[in-house]
Amino acid sequence: MKLLRIFITIAAILLTGCASTRPLNPADPLESFNRGVYTFNDTLDKAVVKPVAQGYNKVMPDLAKTMVINFFSNLDDVVVTANDLLQFKFVQGFSDGMRVLVNSTVGIGGLIDVASMNLDKHNEDFGQTLGYWGIKSGPYLVIPVLGPSTLRDSIGDIGDSQISPIARTQHVRTRNQLYLTRGIKRRAQLLTDENLLDGTIMDRYSFIRDAYLQRRENRVYDGNPPSDTDENTESENAPTLSEVPDTPATDTPATSENN
Repeated sequence: MKLLRIFITIAAILLTGCASTRPLNPADPLESFNRGVYTFNDTLDKAVVKPVAQGYNKVMPDLAKTMVINFFSNLDDVVVTANDLLQFKFVQGFSDGMRVLVNSTVGIGGLIDVASMNLDKHNEDFGQTLGYWGIKSGPYLVIPVLGPSTLRDSIGDIGDSQISPIARTQHVRTRNQLYLTRGIKRRAQLLTDENLLDGTIMDRYSFIRDAYLQRRENRVYDGNPPSDTDENTESENAPTLSEVPDTPATDTPATSENN
C-alpha cells in the first residue's frame, strides 16, 4: 500500500502539470482521472468488498466486532500520539499516549477500550500535521482500492507508515492479514450509513469528494476552519457530512476511520 500511494502521488503531480481545462471544483483538477478510479473502486466494491463486509457483519457477534474496532483504534492511537507531539499538542499527546498504555495493558492488547472512561479519543495523522504547519492540501485524489485522498494526505500516509504498528510488522503474512481485517472492518461500518445515500444523491462522486474535503479541513483546524479559507470548499452550499472516512476501502462515506 505504501508503494501504491507513492506511485499515485507521483502520477498526480505529473497529471496536474498536464491539466489543460479548468474543472468545476478547483480542488479537483484531476476529476476525469479520479472519476475513472472511482468507477473502478465502485465496481470492485460491489463485486467483492461489500459482500465480504456483509458476511462479516452477519457472522461476527457484536461483542467480537467491538473488540476488533477497539484493537485497531488502539494501534491508531500510536500514530495519533506521534502527530500530537509533532503539532506541539503536548497535553493531548500525553492523554493519547496514556490511552495506548492503558488499553494495551489493562485493556488486553486494546481489545477493551478501558481508557475512554477517563481519556478522550482524538484523531491526528501526518496529513493533518502538514496542514497544521501550513501545507496546502493539493489536488483531490481517488486512490485505487483505498478511496478518497489528497496529495497532502497521500504524502501524510507515507509519513504515518514509518511509525504505524501495522506497517512496521515484520512478518509479511501477519501484516497483510492486519491490513485485510482492518479494511473489512471499515467497510462493514459503512453499510448502514451508505443506505442514506441510495436514491437521494444524484452525483455520488461529487458528494463524497466535497464531504471528504470538508471533513479533512475541519480536522486540520480542530473543527474551527477559518471562514475565508479556500482550501477545499467548492461553494458555501457544499454538502455537509459530519463523519467521512480518510482512507476507506471504497469511495463511500463512513462514520470514522478511527473506530
